[in-house]
Amino acid sequence: MQETNVLKALFTLIDDPDEEIYSSVSEQLVSYGKPIIPNLEYLWEITPNEDIQIRIERIIHRLHFSDLLEDFTEWKNSAHHDLLFGALLVAKFHYPEIQATPVIQELEKIKRTVWLELNSYLTPLEEANVLSSIIFNYYKLKGNEINYHLIDEFLIHKVLELKKGNTISNGILYQLLCEKLDINARMINIPKQCIIAFYQSDFSQNDLDETVQDQIQFFVDATSGQLYSHKDIDDYFKKIGISSQPAYFKPLSNKKIIQIVLKEIAKCYNTYETDYKREELIQLIDLMK
Repeated sequence: MQETNVLKALFTLIDDPDEEIYSSVSEQLVSYGKPIIPNLEYLWEITPNEDIQIRIERIIHRLHFSDLLEDFTEWKNSAHHDLLFGALLVAKFHYPEIQATPVIQELEKIKRTVWLELNSYLTPLEEANVLSSIIFNYYKLKGNEINYHLIDEFLIHKVLELKKGNTISNGILYQLLCEKLDINARMINIPKQCIIAFYQSDFSQNDLDETVQDQIQFFVDATSGQLYSHKDIDDYFKKIGISSQPAYFKPLSNKKIIQIVLKEIAKCYNTYETDYKREELIQLIDLMK
């Protein structure tokens, strides 16, 4: 954007110690929209003061977040909540310049590798074994416990790039591949776990009644690919001291999955300096309701 006298004046006021003045300047700069970002990035580069750099970073972040909020609103209001697109939007919060194409290409590469090992004679259990073997043994995906200091492990493009995620992001990756391979498996809401349920082939998400658990053939741990039986899940409930509920076995909607990811990422921003990011994530979480 061409730097006018007004812009120059606003840039000189970014370092004003008066918070009210800075707030007013910030609002005016944000009103210019994303075209002003290159100007702000250049200003950041030539600014030696770290505190002023932080202020510039916050303004740039607000400009990106404004666009992201619009994208999330459009995604929420769409007829089909595409899980991959939702996961990419989550990643854009931390990496606003993320490109979708490399992610799509990498997913297609993994899908094709799995597809070449599948055939119409395999049982669902054999299909799950093939899928888990490709993901965790051939592709070498690692699954870790959730660590709120490692934001990248929540983000789909970083999981694919680093081949390392946590229970939630691995679950999203697993479900995305199941969708691409027409395997009837979905993430479910087992407490404190991210479990993929493999449903009967004729099960539909419209059939969400009290017998939904009976429509599940077996379960897969999204962190490791380990298979679980119904007895394994019952034993888990006993171990943590809760009773089984039909709601635990219903497939999570894509909107709910994205809401869960946002809630977990919000816990990564737990300092005074990052309060504004947590508040923005809460805004996105509320939008998903």
